[in-house]
Amino acid sequence: MERIPAHPIEPHFVERWSPRAFTGETLTPAEMHRLFEAARWAPSSNNRQPWRFVYGLRGTPAFTAIFDLLVPFNQIWTAQASALIAVFAKTKSDSGEEWRTASFDTGAAWMSLALQAHAQGLITHGMAGILADKMNEALSAPSDWLPQCIVAVGRRGAPDQLPEKLRERENPSDREPLSALVFEGSAAAAVKP
Repeated sequence: MERIPAHPIEPHFVERWSPRAFTGETLTPAEMHRLFEAARWAPSSNNRQPWRFVYGLRGTPAFTAIFDLLVPFNQIWTAQASALIAVFAKTKSDSGEEWRTASFDTGAAWMSLALQAHAQGLITHGMAGILADKMNEALSAPSDWLPQCIVAVGRRGAPDQLPEKLRERENPSDREPLSALVFEGSAAAAVKP
């Protein structure tokens, strides 16, 4: 499927998508740090920068620890990823003040990471199918770090390495039209009777 935006935008927004087939090739810490550097520059409320990342490279105990936090369906295809990243949002300041926008800001950092990966010729696939209730303990994360997702990173592999049901889904997805997402002045039109 060719993705065609309804309005002119930069190509990387429609070229980036979330494949599941990975080559398993090794990534270097330097390649990973470029992704995290891009995320570091994401916008955030009051410059709090609440995003936190715990990562593991393929073949390391850190990778296994994060892999074990995926639901079985996601383990089927992430076994060939080059790296896994557990994404958290720090929800409180060190003095205990609640940060209401922590997840919003962390989403901006994740998008920056995903676009940098795309620019480096890598693919990313974020997953909500995780054992969120076990992430903090398993990864020694403080209790005010709210698990958001786990991201698989690597180079794109051949779809035929995936189980048949997943091969069928190994295509870019479309998006809802702007009319279903954007409302001028009031969201009343979004409410269905």
